[in-house]
Amino acid sequence: MRIAINTGGGDAPGLNAVIRAAVLSAHGRGWDVVGIRRGYEGLFRSHGIVPLDERSVKGITHIGGTILGTTNRGNPFAFRVARPDGGVEVVDRSGEVVQRVKDLGIDCMIAVGGDGSLRIASELAEKGLKVIGVPKTIDNDLAATAVTFGFHTAVQTATDAIGKLHSTAEAHQRVMVVELMGRHAGWIALFAGFASTADVILIPEIPYDLGRVAEKIEDRWARGSEFAIVVVAEGAVPEGGGASYLDRPSLGGGRRLGGAAKRIARRLEELTGHETRSLVLGHLQRGGQPIAFDRILSLRFGAAAVKLAAEGHFGCMVALDPPHMKPVPLAEAVSRLKTVPPEHELIRSGRAMGISFGD
Repeated sequence: MRIAINTGGGDAPGLNAVIRAAVLSAHGRGWDVVGIRRGYEGLFRSHGIVPLDERSVKGITHIGGTILGTTNRGNPFAFRVARPDGGVEVVDRSGEVVQRVKDLGIDCMIAVGGDGSLRIASELAEKGLKVIGVPKTIDNDLAATAVTFGFHTAVQTATDAIGKLHSTAEAHQRVMVVELMGRHAGWIALFAGFASTADVILIPEIPYDLGRVAEKIEDRWARGSEFAIVVVAEGAVPEGGGASYLDRPSLGGGRRLGGAAKRIARRLEELTGHETRSLVLGHLQRGGQPIAFDRILSLRFGAAAVKLAAEGHFGCMVALDPPHMKPVPLAEAVSRLKTVPPEHELIRSGRAMGISFGD
């Protein structure tokens, strides 16, 4: 067989480990492997297809990012093409993707991505492309798998950063509001907030009341702990309100999630009178070396994807069902997001320990 690998959407620690495991597993079967640069964009560009062998993946397991590059604006069903007049036209190039893969003699595509990228893979599978998905997202919001690679490294990065804020918050008697990634699911904020002993954790699944958050902060001051750590997922929403967005005029308009920490910090300072600072960790959560857990998980995903290809499980995603890997139809894998249940064990434990969730 001849297989291709692409990585799409936001990067996550462990992508290179998936690539390495898939390449080595495929070569062990005598297969040929190529990589497609920047999601599906490489199919339309010169030098966009690169051979992958043992030498090209040597020593990349511990390296962050992806040697193939990635993009979150490379949807072939809504491909942005520059017009001669300087404008941009959105066209459907999915048929070209399927034909190009066929022309290249590729028997199977291993698509590594999150919910958006795997939804594209699912739609391409419906058009006849033989594809196998690998779940990648630091948000951990794909319901079909027990966990996605990159999540635990993002949690560790966030936990380390929040831990460093404790000393400066206490030294200056400040409230620190830390914004973490998490559009629709608060897994990173919940795990990192719990691990770093945050006083308040705000997630999209539990609308918050800033009045109650202020009460928690005032209670700490009354008890002699004159500082506080508030962790907020970027998609957290107030009761009866909406998420915070930032305009992006330089990218042709549109909005992206952001600004939650700044908005909350400003309001908490008004409510409590205590000096408040905000911090956005942003892409720090995506970068750096994957921790051992994610390296192992990524290597397992990559090897399992090749095994599914050998068994003919096309149109499926590799899912972790501890302790085993199993195929799940792509359409099912992207049918719903995995959000934090309001009665999750960490939330129950957090409430028992005095952590406020803003409700």
